[in-house]
Amino acid sequence: MLIDFRPHARLRAAQPVDLTASVAPVVAALADSPWDLGRVRVVCDWVQYRENFRDVVDARPIMSAPGCPEDLEIAVDVRRGGDSSLGGLAAACLRNGSAGRVYLEDWGLGSAGCVWSFNALYWSALELWEKASGRGYEQALPGGESDGRNRDSARELIHELFDVWDSLAKSAALPEELVVVELGVGNGHQAKVFLDEFRRADQARGSDYYRRLHYLMCDYSQHVLDLAGETVAEHAGRVSSVTLDATRPLTSLGFLKYKVFLVYVSNMYDNLPTDEVAQLNGRTYTVETRAYLPGDAAAALAESVSATPGQIPGLVHKLLRLGPRLLTDAAPAHVPDVDGAVEFWRRTWSLLRLEERYVPLAGLDQYAVTAQFNGECLRPLLESGADVRMHVSNGALASFADSLMLLHPYGRLICHDLFVTGVAGYRTQFRGPGKYDGSVVNWVNGPLIAHVGRRQGFDVHYEPFRHQSAGHIVTMTAQVRD
Repeated sequence: MLIDFRPHARLRAAQPVDLTASVAPVVAALADSPWDLGRVRVVCDWVQYRENFRDVVDARPIMSAPGCPEDLEIAVDVRRGGDSSLGGLAAACLRNGSAGRVYLEDWGLGSAGCVWSFNALYWSALELWEKASGRGYEQALPGGESDGRNRDSARELIHELFDVWDSLAKSAALPEELVVVELGVGNGHQAKVFLDEFRRADQARGSDYYRRLHYLMCDYSQHVLDLAGETVAEHAGRVSSVTLDATRPLTSLGFLKYKVFLVYVSNMYDNLPTDEVAQLNGRTYTVETRAYLPGDAAAALAESVSATPGQIPGLVHKLLRLGPRLLTDAAPAHVPDVDGAVEFWRRTWSLLRLEERYVPLAGLDQYAVTAQFNGECLRPLLESGADVRMHVSNGALASFADSLMLLHPYGRLICHDLFVTGVAGYRTQFRGPGKYDGSVVNWVNGPLIAHVGRRQGFDVHYEPFRHQSAGHIVTMTAQVRD
């Protein structure tokens, strides 16, 4: 038996975790089960997201041939374990497995799962969610706002841009239009901080850069863009809005290829679809998932909308396909008005869980990370040492690679986000997925993005966000290699 206790730093915390209490009841339950203990892994995490997709104890089959479990992983959330009967939960998990669960989908790769349809619904119907919750989405972020709103950070970035432009102007190589692209604009306050500071710096230096600036605010949600447009209304002559798929920015912004001096991203990569892969005992696996609702909770949800538990998956898929407003027309007997549809959406999201299993990967070259890259780009990370499970960050990687094609030879991509900056970081801490309000959040595989960036001829480096004394935000910078 292998016991992998990842939150080891908490063993020496001010209120230390009791290792024995976290592990011994689970081992005792396994000892009473028919499983060969030599084929079992016990993995303990501290799941820092209070809203997430995990039970306190989960069983994850490690498959060999299709449909045939070879080994077993028992996953324990140490944070919630102290308030639970771990032995009883582990015994029930081993005895009953998935009994009673109401499944919303079949097994598949994580990036194709319905949690990402919920994520897309959140951004497309954000105004309805905010009305029901009584707060704006940005208030769900740690600190209640995006790090992109930091004025010191914006001023530093702007002065660096001006220095580049001054140098190009001296050699008559500066284009008339100075293009900046922001991906994932939120409510527009980040853009407003940048534009306000840009205009102030331009006036102080006596340059003509503000007049020549073209700032493109880009987002998936038209509602978000409308709000952002109101926020930056005083800069309207310098700003355009573009609705786009963040994983494929080049599709909408191809006319700007090699013309953008700054691609600016904050707290967006962690909200894009991702798979997970693992290297266990020298073998590579993909992590397949399927979304479900716990049985008792599904029954209560069904009763609240005059349905049976068996009808819930159909209602959920209608919600995801049509949205709350049209769901009232498609299922009036269950959700007679929009408020009822939104309540059904919010309750379903709060109950949503993910079941997981490890499926052998025949070959890295047969796995598509993005349309441009296959799984061979993962090899240096997966074969870096001990067993590891990590995000592939498919959506973030696709967005990053596309964005590089937009950059002027003297341009840069700046991103503030939750980056894992070394493979070892995946062996010590839970990195998602978690729930932020109605959306999904994951840490981003920084070593993978840096590896791909270098292969494309770009230097990529990470540093802690300079203008915040605490927190997990990291700044990534990418620019053409000298």
